[in-house]
Amino acid sequence: MCVEQARRWIQDASLITVLTGAGISAESGIPTFRGQAGLWKQFRPEDLATPEAFARNPKLVWEWYDWRRGLIDQTKPNNGHYALVQLEHRTPQFTLITQNVDGLHERAGSQTVLEVHGSIWKLRCTECCRSWPDRTVPLCTPPHCVCGALARPGVVWFGENLPEDVWIAAHKATLACDVFLVIGTSAVVYPAAGLAHLAKSSGAKVIEINTEATAISESVDCTLLGPSGQILPELIR
Repeated sequence: MCVEQARRWIQDASLITVLTGAGISAESGIPTFRGQAGLWKQFRPEDLATPEAFARNPKLVWEWYDWRRGLIDQTKPNNGHYALVQLEHRTPQFTLITQNVDGLHERAGSQTVLEVHGSIWKLRCTECCRSWPDRTVPLCTPPHCVCGALARPGVVWFGENLPEDVWIAAHKATLACDVFLVIGTSAVVYPAAGLAHLAKSSGAKVIEINTEATAISESVDCTLLGPSGQILPELIR
């Protein structure tokens, strides 16, 4: 019943906004870097993905990110990613907000992607703030800018603010949408986790797709439990 209702909401919507998290990437084989499985050389992500860790040992931090880039490079977008591309093509106004830094949405063909946590495939100079794409695997670590200064990963670290322009665009797309899809996220990492509540308070129908119930499951309009690679193609057919 919920699937049919969700399908009708999507078919009738002229403006759809989507929020994706680590779950959709996990279906492509990318580790979530949470818990014991997320350890790398006995380091937790929280020990490495910080400005302080980079200041202490940039080479170590870059070795971790280079390892992650290598893992991601071996993966491919899954059916969930491709279903969102199809949904974008047939929706008059469509915005995809992702907490993921792996770039799989773009590789699948998504056009309007807001990367609120940045991209692991971008580098940023620590001095002149120049930013540039780089898909070299493996990198010469630590990499440097053309100005000679040290480069850092183009991602948002723990303790840093989200990029203001990206966040403003995500906020506007959430406020304006008819349907808001929450896919593969635990809905506990703020401020992105608050977007579902913002969408619902603005009158949108909120549909959650996840492998298990989350903190927002009881407050959304429809929760569909299972892999997004299976549910999304069925939902938009």
